[in-house]
Amino acid sequence: MGSDAQIWKHIAQSQAAKDAKLDIQVKEINGGIETNNATKEGEVDVNAFQSWAYLVTYNKESKADLKAIATTYLEPMGIYSQKFKSIDEVTDGALVALADNPANTARGLKLLEASGLIKLKADFDDALGTVNDITSNPKHLKFELIDDKTGPRIIQDVGLVLIGNTIALEGGLNVLKDSLFHEEISQATKNNINVLVTTSDKENDKGLQKLAALYHNEDTQKYIKDEFGGTKVEVKEPVSYLQGQSSK
Repeated sequence: MGSDAQIWKHIAQSQAAKDAKLDIQVKEINGGIETNNATKEGEVDVNAFQSWAYLVTYNKESKADLKAIATTYLEPMGIYSQKFKSIDEVTDGALVALADNPANTARGLKLLEASGLIKLKADFDDALGTVNDITSNPKHLKFELIDDKTGPRIIQDVGLVLIGNTIALEGGLNVLKDSLFHEEISQATKNNINVLVTTSDKENDKGLQKLAALYHNEDTQKYIKDEFGGTKVEVKEPVSYLQGQSSK
């Protein structure tokens, strides 16, 4: 999907892939649920698009058992606007657009809280939290759930829109330059780290482990840095690093 497909097309053509004797075919599928369903049903061997929190939520809601086999990167979600130039300028009753999928709805609400616009209940679920968990909304913000892929196209129609970086990049936006406020780029933000995902029977497949290693080689990382302006921060941690996250 999107920039992930672009990265893997680069990897597929790389000398490192040839040296590893891997024939990588990149299939683009529109939609996160559709991509995970295709993985679960064996239409693809592994997918690369989602955060750890998104995977955990999908497994819960779909009664699936997809497995993360490697970490890849962390990229910040941003708050964007064409009506306001700063968070302080946000007016009473402004309409806020949030992604209509549980992991990114919750992530967006956490970002709004970090910006100071709202407060959430103390036991807010980082994977499944909703607007019903808002405890303080001093600017009386209104909320609308949208297909997250439409975020860049509707900026002019709402007061604020929260957009993940992959979709922002597709819309010509750089989260570090164009957003009013964005998540801190920190490996401590474990829920938002992106992962490579496969089925449980392929979790220890040696070919897929070789594939995961290609993401972290020097050529790939240089390409990502040059192509995406520093908005994708490499995370090279074992999957065990993520265990216990998004599991409230």
